[in-house]
Amino acid sequence: MTETSHLFYQSRQPRPFLDHGAGIYLFDQSGKRYIDGSSGAMVSNIGHSNPRVLDKMKTQMDKATFGYRLHFRTHPSEDLAAKLASRMPGGLDRIFFVSGGSEAVGTATKLARQYALTQGQDSRWKVITRLPAYHGSTLGVLALTGGKLFAGPFAPMFQAMPSIKAPTCYMDRDNLSDEDRGIKYAELLRAQIEAEGPETVLAFIMEPVGGASTGALVAPDSYYTRIREICDEYGVLLIYDEVMTGAGRTGTFLACEHWDAKPDIIAMSKGLGAGYAPLGAVAARGDMVEALLDAGGFLHGFTYAGNPLACAAGLAVIEEMEQHDIIENAAAMGDLLKARLEGLMDRYPFIGDVRGKGLLLAFELVADRETMEPLPKDWNAHSELVELAYERGLIIYSRRTRGGIEGEHFLVCPPLIITPEQIDELMTILTDSLDAFATTHDLPVLPS
Repeated sequence: MTETSHLFYQSRQPRPFLDHGAGIYLFDQSGKRYIDGSSGAMVSNIGHSNPRVLDKMKTQMDKATFGYRLHFRTHPSEDLAAKLASRMPGGLDRIFFVSGGSEAVGTATKLARQYALTQGQDSRWKVITRLPAYHGSTLGVLALTGGKLFAGPFAPMFQAMPSIKAPTCYMDRDNLSDEDRGIKYAELLRAQIEAEGPETVLAFIMEPVGGASTGALVAPDSYYTRIREICDEYGVLLIYDEVMTGAGRTGTFLACEHWDAKPDIIAMSKGLGAGYAPLGAVAARGDMVEALLDAGGFLHGFTYAGNPLACAAGLAVIEEMEQHDIIENAAAMGDLLKARLEGLMDRYPFIGDVRGKGLLLAFELVADRETMEPLPKDWNAHSELVELAYERGLIIYSRRTRGGIEGEHFLVCPPLIITPEQIDELMTILTDSLDAFATTHDLPVLPS
């Protein structure tokens, strides 16, 4: 008999009770072990139940768990802000804390708008985004997420924002070089700015490496440089959504470091708190923040902004990364895991693409690798393979890539502390799951 629950989330999907976590593993109440191959929702970057992080949180708990930011400064929030500022691209030395990714993106866009007002640019309010994209689920940021799946039912409730096509170069069948493809997709931004009227465009927001909506999508290097040039040309602020990519996930502390990119505002969360506390942050240029403060202050805030316990957790997480070379491990293990995933393409012709950076990796299933034709929608492969893996003790994360209605990609993003031996474990279960999926649907499997 299924126990009655008063909780509700997205669906009725049954799951066992979690008992405890340790490192890259989670255990249910029956004692079954699962490899957390997606770090939850790309959150648990340093693994589960790290004793040093828990000890530092306990120390803060013994002092105070809450101090409202309008009443007190706190050492954890000040120390974490200083630590983050030291790791940001040049000039982004002012930090605003939040509790999650949607809050971080909403904060970033409100900051951009209020800054424009201080500069006498009242006409600038449009934030151009990419499609597909995922920037959060609150009403304000749904306007940036777009698409029928997440935003469609709520479209009458918010101001829709313009978008350009995400740089899905792996789908293209042309004779362009990677560099030219990157420039081609970046130039879509110029065209959209012109179409909207440059005087109305406030900002452009992008994930440097795609998250759940595009499955670890990485653009050609030329894309990042040209996007910055276009934003500078039109006086458009560049916002990097590093909610998923930040805090070491791609093998650098921030993904923008791969391209020496210089955004004007950065939003981050997920791995910053690493599952130990709800935490996010927005980093902005000092001159922008000073302009807001001179004009009367930032018209924005959250009750838990800068919560000392959450900030103590975030500081402990970053210190753990620094003291134990976790980001360097993410880069090395990311190269190893990506090579192993690419190797699966020799065995499974229905894997159409493997992509990503560091330990933000994904593979996409297709009916035809040459044309990238998706698998039949009614197979529901995005959920079926996840369940096959879950039954075998591996957690992976899936989403439908193409408009949310077809195209199946699977994110493989274990904690950044994973070892080569644990990658072997992960790949053994994943291969067994793919074999079972192929058998069910009579798909070809080639000899290893």
